[in-house]
Amino acid sequence: MSTFVLVPGFWLGAWAWDEVAAPLRAAGHEVHPVSLPGLAERAGEQGDFGLEEHIADLAGRLLREDLWDVVLVAHSGASAPVGGVADRLPERIRRVVYLDSGPVVDGGSLYDLWQPDYREAADASVVDGRLPMPPWDVIAADGASIEGLDEATLARVGARVTPHPAGAYRDRLRLTGAGAALPQALVSCSFPLDRVREMIAAGHPWFVGMDGPNWELRELPTGHWPMFSRPADTAALLAELAAI
Repeated sequence: MSTFVLVPGFWLGAWAWDEVAAPLRAAGHEVHPVSLPGLAERAGEQGDFGLEEHIADLAGRLLREDLWDVVLVAHSGASAPVGGVADRLPERIRRVVYLDSGPVVDGGSLYDLWQPDYREAADASVVDGRLPMPPWDVIAADGASIEGLDEATLARVGARVTPHPAGAYRDRLRLTGAGAALPQALVSCSFPLDRVREMIAAGHPWFVGMDGPNWELRELPTGHWPMFSRPADTAALLAELAAI
């Protein structure tokens, strides 16, 4: 059996993993869904939470709960804090899984990946250091597919999201390289896996090394939020990757 730490992307909390955690737990796995500082039930916490605070909080949870042999899962924008923790505590990690996401390079930030128009709109929307979630159609237009989400799901999720600390996506990730050799996996959902392989072959700086023996590449065709659109299949794929 495996120990999973599930870290959700922007605007989400531990609740986002409910339908993934349930079948994993039913199969006997230990599952720890995470809400990062300033989000979900922690939205009332005061502070200008940046990437360093998110990394430190996540690392602290692994240490505090004495978690070892962890399958550390990053959905979307959780890639930066998860990458930071894997770099700092590689001895506690069995595998890092990027779910419709990918590793952030040393010195990079998630903000770098946004289109200029989206960055400008986001900058104008920040209130008290936190970015509210844009409307679904705006997110989809920027490339985060909502395939597989019906109107009821969109409404349910939209009612629970909380503004995301701006520093967490603007700050640059600093890595030592300590976690680079860990077993890792990329699960492509809204971005075709063939395109991923093309970018690896082309030497794209954000995909360097993914053709190495420590990488697994998988595909789960759906939108950008597989924990809502295909939760049972997401759980099954995570369990499969953990068993490799």
